Amino acid sequence: MTIDEQLGYLRRGMAEIIREDELRERLALGRPLRVKAGFDPTAPDLHLGHTVLIRKLKHFQDCGHTVVFVIGDFTATIGDPSGRNTTRPPMERHEIEANAETYKAQVFQILDPARTEVRFNSEWLGTMRFDDVIRLASRYTVARILERDDFAKRYKGGEPISVHELLYPLAQAYDSAAIQADVEMGGTDQKFNLLVGREIQKDLGQSPQIVATMPILEGLDGAQKMSKSLGNYIGITEPPEVMYRKVMQISDGLMVRYYELLTEVPAAEAAEAARTRPMEAKKELARRIVTQFHSPPGAARAAEEFHRVVQQGEMPAEIVTVALAGPAGNLDKLLAEVGLAESVTDGRRKREAGAVYLNGVRQQGLRLNPEEHGEMLLQVGKSWRRVTW
Repeated sequence: MTIDEQLGYLRRGMAEIIREDELRERLALGRPLRVKAGFDPTAPDLHLGHTVLIRKLKHFQDCGHTVVFVIGDFTATIGDPSGRNTTRPPMERHEIEANAETYKAQVFQILDPARTEVRFNSEWLGTMRFDDVIRLASRYTVARILERDDFAKRYKGGEPISVHELLYPLAQAYDSAAIQADVEMGGTDQKFNLLVGREIQKDLGQSPQIVATMPILEGLDGAQKMSKSLGNYIGITEPPEVMYRKVMQISDGLMVRYYELLTEVPAAEAAEAARTRPMEAKKELARRIVTQFHSPPGAARAAEEFHRVVQQGEMPAEIVTVALAGPAGNLDKLLAEVGLAESVTDGRRKREAGAVYLNGVRQQGLRLNPEEHGEMLLQVGKSWRRVTW
């Protein structure tokens, strides 16, 4: 591609490029750019919100550039305070390591392995001495850090801000210096951190990275950022039937945004389809998303299942089977584990509302007494799971 063609391709769906003239100059160098994105492994699976950014990384790869996928196994121990009004609780090391392994496996459902470097930031942050940290901290002022919107709001409102949170943007910035990033990508909520990276690189004698931000994908509630902790997510490893059903839950008003950020369908075409035939357009969106992470036959089966179970109200012809290591004793936790609830709290709400059935019998108690034969049939509304152990 020519430089103009690359810029046109890369701009699609982006929120902002800082600065585009610098990106043009960097592209003119005629070498593969190092395009960085960092993900803290705070949950075991990636969801569609993560893939908005990962898809754009793939676009850079399509243009011949190298993606440096930084897994923040060190920064996850700090906790990214972006957009939060409270301090994030620290994670256990074993959780971080387990989540990091799943990220590493799942990211290649989108990215080209031949054009991807996977790096763990404990490689450089974990070897820093305390005097190294002091020198890094000396390169930025508290006043600048407190300009960040969420810090400013917390400070003004008298909410506590721990010193380790103030160090997070510097740690992320040092990631860019360590891997010599030409471009760093992140969500719009990461803009401040990405700009700190520019300043730290410049102070360390490197060419400052170009900052490229992507819009934040709203979750199934249509209001808040897609997040596993909020229970409004669509996981990329969920069964085809679950993914399809969840996509069909989004509002018609959100459909075009999902098309734009999660598919290659032109926004104008998606908008016209959503306006004139919304149900067909949403089914096509669900088919495309399920196909991307599973297969065309998997998407076809999921569509048939949705029609039979949701639209016609029948029992599924093929019920998803979930195998457990042993019998479960907590119903709320089991519902979340097998995908019949978005979280343990959501499971409790559904159980207390009388929406949960075990082997055809409504369950309102928390404790389970699993059948001796090692199998049970769970139902919540029109969703079913066969649970075995």
